[in-house]
Amino acid sequence: MTLNSPINATLQKGATAFGFWLTLPSSALAKTILHGSSGSSTSFQWVLIDAEHGLISDNHYYDLTNAIGSEGASPIVRVPSAEEWMIKRALDAGAHGVMTPMCHTETDAANIVKFAKYPPLGSRGYGPMFAPHAFPGVSGSDYDESSQQTLVAVQIESPQGVENVEKIAKVAGVDVLFIGPFDLSKQMGVTRGGPEHEAAIQRALTAAHAANKKAAIFCTDGNDALARAKQGFDMISVNTDVGVLRTGMLNELNIASERSTDTGN
Repeated sequence: MTLNSPINATLQKGATAFGFWLTLPSSALAKTILHGSSGSSTSFQWVLIDAEHGLISDNHYYDLTNAIGSEGASPIVRVPSAEEWMIKRALDAGAHGVMTPMCHTETDAANIVKFAKYPPLGSRGYGPMFAPHAFPGVSGSDYDESSQQTLVAVQIESPQGVENVEKIAKVAGVDVLFIGPFDLSKQMGVTRGGPEHEAAIQRALTAAHAANKKAAIFCTDGNDALARAKQGFDMISVNTDVGVLRTGMLNELNIASERSTDTGN
């Protein structure tokens, strides 16, 4: 059986998969964004549940994965670290995929795949009592049959990761190389958006596609996301929940108080 999750279906078609970053542990917020106006659905195919830097812990996974899954998008959990128990907890709670920070080597990548897959492909412990709930229309037996297809994304965000990116991309079971541009610039000690930084991003994009894998990146707004889509990135985060909330609310305040929207206030 094919696991026809929204993220898998979109990537398999060769279309750009747009998503957003969820940092607040609010299923209501996630559903509000995904539900669109007047009950219409939006075009987001995935939502990143950020348990690394957001205010989300594994206590929130089940409610968030079910809320997102019910709206026709794929919940992807970014675990705090690439540890086996953390990956298992995310998948058992219903994540359609996992993302792990700071993948530096092909050995790191191989371990991540091992932790995310059941035997014989890996070492994930069996106990998916609740995982199928986040896959509308999928039974427990269906999940058992197709769960090896859950998405594995590793983040390239260090000089070592870039240096080894071609080897990482070739690791069987890695589906997506995800660029973390902020950490990458800080770890490299270069200006974000500068030539060295951009060269590293393009190297990762090239390595992913050369290995027949998908390339993904975090963006700060729609214009940034559009530019990355034109470069050929397959999976793109358009913005964060808190970024849009803050910007939108301050813009409305500036209009109400007749202040310029570019004051930075």
